[in-house]
Amino acid sequence: MSLYPVKNLKEVILATPLNEVSTKQVLQWIGSHLSQYKTRVAGAIIALFTAAIAWLMLGQGIKYAIDSGFVESASETLNQATVIVLVITLIACIATYARFYLMTWLGERVSADIRNQVYSHLLSLPPSFFAELRTGEVISRFTSDTTVIQTVVGMSLSMTLRSVVTFVGALVLMGISSPLLTFCVIIAVPAVLVPIKVLAPQVRKFAKISQDKVADLGSHIDESLHEIMTVQAYTAEDKERAHFSSRVESAMDAAKHRIHYRSLLIGCIMCLSMTAIIFIAWVGARQVLEGKMTVGELSAFLFYAVMAGGSIATVSEVIGEVQRGVGASERLYQLLNATSEVTSLSEHSASSQVPQVAPAIAFKDMSFGYPGTKPLFNNLNVNIKAGENLALVGASGAGKSSLFQLLMRFYDPSSGEITFDDTPIIGMPLSCLRQHIAIVTQEPVVFANSVMENIRYGSPKATDDEVMSAAKKAFAHEFIDNLENRYHTQLGERGIKLSGGQKQRIAIARAILANRPILLLDEATSALDAMSERMVQQAMNRLMEGKTSIVIAHRLATVQHADRIVVMDKGNIVSIGTHTQLMKSDTLYREYAELQLLS
Repeated sequence: MSLYPVKNLKEVILATPLNEVSTKQVLQWIGSHLSQYKTRVAGAIIALFTAAIAWLMLGQGIKYAIDSGFVESASETLNQATVIVLVITLIACIATYARFYLMTWLGERVSADIRNQVYSHLLSLPPSFFAELRTGEVISRFTSDTTVIQTVVGMSLSMTLRSVVTFVGALVLMGISSPLLTFCVIIAVPAVLVPIKVLAPQVRKFAKISQDKVADLGSHIDESLHEIMTVQAYTAEDKERAHFSSRVESAMDAAKHRIHYRSLLIGCIMCLSMTAIIFIAWVGARQVLEGKMTVGELSAFLFYAVMAGGSIATVSEVIGEVQRGVGASERLYQLLNATSEVTSLSEHSASSQVPQVAPAIAFKDMSFGYPGTKPLFNNLNVNIKAGENLALVGASGAGKSSLFQLLMRFYDPSSGEITFDDTPIIGMPLSCLRQHIAIVTQEPVVFANSVMENIRYGSPKATDDEVMSAAKKAFAHEFIDNLENRYHTQLGERGIKLSGGQKQRIAIARAILANRPILLLDEATSALDAMSERMVQQAMNRLMEGKTSIVIAHRLATVQHADRIVVMDKGNIVSIGTHTQLMKSDTLYREYAELQLLS
């Protein structure tokens, strides 16, 4: 029985719907991260303006070299002009290095901060959110989407600012050189901006679709490789290859559309820009022939015209990247702005504290149902004494796991309340509440880390000796001692190197080390060999000592040792009593014990 049943995502509220995320919002979000590094941003801006001004000054150097040196055959003047041009170039190159380094660093830093921010937020979302969102898709958002944002900040934003400064500066200097030709340029600019207005939204649309398809690929890879033994056992390799290939082609089709519109955008802008430059060069040449301009002035003007055209072309290409960034940011916004209806008081504002000793637990007139389904509990009442060992028995769907989730406040009841020593848990900070509950799930959770860190997971400050002591109490020390590197052995993804019984004992050792006053235990339904069964049962008995324990029981030995047993059916409590009492008085329990409890 899964501890986390699938829940409708209506509980998860998106603060910013996908269709409302705009480029402005993305830039504001990125700007809030950039504002944390004001010194480096200021350095990058200074370097950007220095480089742009230096490159613009090259035009004046070229004009001086041609008019004063080349045309008048003054070799000394030409030599001086050449040195000036070289100095300007050197300054521009140094400033370009500084700009590129600082902006790339900022792109990496902002990307890292966004990953941290989103991951931190994900850890606060309820399990219901992850019941719908596939792990592979989350991984895609953390890798490919943040990489796109990194590119936008580190390259695209810098290139956009540089291009705008260059364009404005070139336009001013062109106006000084020839007002007539500058007027021609101003007339040509709107025509160049038309493709950006028409095609950029298409680039953004298909960038979003393409990123979704890539995320789908990641999900399929994660699922198929995680269940590789099942895939190979059923000789489903060819089937999986076919499924993956179809997804690859689907992603490729989306990428084709994105590439088409982006290429069309760049091509149209380049065509219009070069056509305008050629026409302006023709008008300028006629002015030189008529004596209205010098050759140096025309050369400088064309130099600036090319720089202005290049700036527009750069912006056109960068707009495509920004649209990709918006598409990526939409998906990250969905994660970052998802909130849960389960709210928590802050540690300081809490009106009460969770008890440090095993408390009495009560479900008082509690009603609850998952969204989109009929109510599971209606006015449920259960009282558990302090330090009592209570077993829950019932068929799948009776509501046993749902009680665990309500106790952990993964969900809140629609009415009624849950109390610890008559204190409602809704008035306790979530982190404080959960720090006083140890849980061992039906499928023992083992992380891809060492044995030592797996047991220490719930008590990060525990010493090595305390970890070993917990392992001994859980009857795990003996098999750990026989592992290759003992307590420092890496257990592989999801503890693939351990048997089912060994995983259970690791999970029990973790709960023993945590030493929390409330224990929630969901027994594994899989049968163990006799030795593992005995060791697991002994470890469970030690774990429950001095704690208020609620156990979803699947084994005869567990119900026999329980203080009381609650028989549940379809969200209702059928009867309560000891094993001996219920075997005599409750037909449903007697049938369940005879047919389903593992002996």
